[in-house]
Amino acid sequence: MTAEAPLHPASVLPLVAIIGRANVGKSTLFNRLTRSSKALVADVAGVTRDRLFGQVRADDRTFLVVDTGGLTGGEEELGSLVRRQAEAAVAEADVLLWVVDGRTGPQVDDEEVLDYLRGTGKPLFLVVNKMDHAGLAGHLADFYRFGLAPLYPVSAEHGLGVGGLLEALVESLPPPQAAPATAPGIRVAVLGRPNVGKSSFINRVLGEERLIVSDQPGTTRDVLDTPLKWQGKDFVLIDTAGIRRPSHVARGLEQYMVLKALKALTRAQVVLLLLDAREGITAQDLRLARLIEDHGKGCLVGVNKWDLVKGDAERSRANLAQVTGALEFMAYVPILPLSVKTGYNLNRVFPLIEEIQAQRALRASTGQLNRLLRGIIQQTPPPRYRDRPVKFYYLTQPETEPPTFIAFANYPQGVPESYRRYLVKQLRAGLGIPLAPVRLFFKGRQRRAGG
Repeated sequence: MTAEAPLHPASVLPLVAIIGRANVGKSTLFNRLTRSSKALVADVAGVTRDRLFGQVRADDRTFLVVDTGGLTGGEEELGSLVRRQAEAAVAEADVLLWVVDGRTGPQVDDEEVLDYLRGTGKPLFLVVNKMDHAGLAGHLADFYRFGLAPLYPVSAEHGLGVGGLLEALVESLPPPQAAPATAPGIRVAVLGRPNVGKSSFINRVLGEERLIVSDQPGTTRDVLDTPLKWQGKDFVLIDTAGIRRPSHVARGLEQYMVLKALKALTRAQVVLLLLDAREGITAQDLRLARLIEDHGKGCLVGVNKWDLVKGDAERSRANLAQVTGALEFMAYVPILPLSVKTGYNLNRVFPLIEEIQAQRALRASTGQLNRLLRGIIQQTPPPRYRDRPVKFYYLTQPETEPPTFIAFANYPQGVPESYRRYLVKQLRAGLGIPLAPVRLFFKGRQRRAGG
């Protein structure tokens, strides 16, 4: 098992959206694209099960792909829901894949959806899915009526035609766009639901009203990074244009928020996730938190508007306990009550972010790691596997940001999840990185050739 390669922080990755009605195979195509590029590690415990986002590498290009069917939380007939999911995806996407079912042919309202997608002016591919055998080739003629050429007949399930689609898709991507001139400092993304205080926080720490909500639409790929010096230390607030940019879709659409967050995550090192102290943590907040965890970013949770609840001791304690309990899957993340309005605890935000990033960038020597591993195992040996002892041979650290470790063992498949969590907890304590995300993988020891 190998760790997922980190997203490149110095570039703005294009986003490809897969759009279509229910049961046309959007998720199957998504899985085919991401599996073929080894974008996600499916067998790593803790990876979000609803894999809505993936990274694809092809022909020396890298891009993000989003499955809009998963974003809406369910598959329903074409209509207002699909229109809304298309609007949310199109608002951020650079290229659109419109997937249709080659077996059933064109459907009612397809022309309306096509007119909308064409109106965006973005590259649009008509992907005719479920073309599993040559006998279905005749069905393609029905789709030429849409005036899109060429058509891309594929079988996402079996991989037929996907290579040609991918090749054409890569050619349509916008040219590689470097991030804005890299300013020194830790790259920080400020994320959260609408109205939790993201713009207010940035305006406050910058000391001026820089983020003004405008009714002028931003372009899909505009990125604005804002340098900040806090108590003599350098930071860069990532993609503040995404915070400023007004929503072009119905208010409260979770998928739009998640798409914007995903783009910022690809370039950030640490995320400040803002919550509303009056509401505690919501399902949308948890979706963002899981994205942060999956991408291995450092995280500080700021419970904003604390001034509105601190007068009610029982309510404030209950809300804080609810947040802590809901974020148990990332218990290493510090949770900080704060108030952007009054300035309460704002002086603690950037020192914490600095410490989180320092721990996230830790590089331990192999000798240090293996001395630590021996002590951990002696204290609590791993459980037996099929009545045989599980032995760990050595531990290495192939990557930082986040600290990523590979433990070589005789039965890697025999290490239960509970023991993996124990090892991670002990590694955090032993290496002095209690605030950092940690990835730990198990591998069988490689045998020497001829051995």
